[in-house]
Amino acid sequence: MLSSAELLDVALSWPVTGTNVLGHGQIADFVQDEITTPDGLTIKREYLRHPGAVAVIALDAEERVALVRQYRHPVRHRLVEPPAGLLDISGEDYLVGAQRELAEEVDLAAATWHVLVDLFSTPGILGESIRIYLARDLASTRAPDGFVREGEEADMDVVWASLSDLVEAVLAGRLHSPSLVSGVLAAEAARTRGWAPLRPADAGWPARESLLAAIAG
Repeated sequence: MLSSAELLDVALSWPVTGTNVLGHGQIADFVQDEITTPDGLTIKREYLRHPGAVAVIALDAEERVALVRQYRHPVRHRLVEPPAGLLDISGEDYLVGAQRELAEEVDLAAATWHVLVDLFSTPGILGESIRIYLARDLASTRAPDGFVREGEEADMDVVWASLSDLVEAVLAGRLHSPSLVSGVLAAEAARTRGWAPLRPADAGWPARESLLAAIAG
């Protein structure tokens, strides 16, 4: 059995002997790497390089969560999701990005922020790292000047649901967004512990930093 200290993902990069970009997209690139395994074999792995993202579980005084319903074409569903967005502004602080997305998508600001959970969304095929924040002490605000909702965002709506109902819906298999599922379950776990174990909003994100360093070579 692993000890508590051993429960961690270890940054590791097998040697890459060649990289072929199979396609460039607006958000992600489709890449094939030639990799040398520890036993000396050469294998090829294809994946999407992604800039990463942040998401926000915004919880009000009545323990309701601010959400959006947004169409996601790859899975052909309109998903219930937390406010979220890409980390595609060079050098932008993660928390600043989350605060911007909260204002842009649901017209909210928050006075209290913590890190809920970090994850790799689909590590077998997608190099996306996501940080999910908990935002509390909410207040209405306006979207940043010049921001215009386009594409899928133009069709999404803002809704609210209780944290308890969201947990039940996740466990019943009715909700599927990885940021929602992870964020809601992490928020519920933290709530049962009096919010005590949560990391500060400016906590380091070593898994993402090591990923970016490995890709940069």
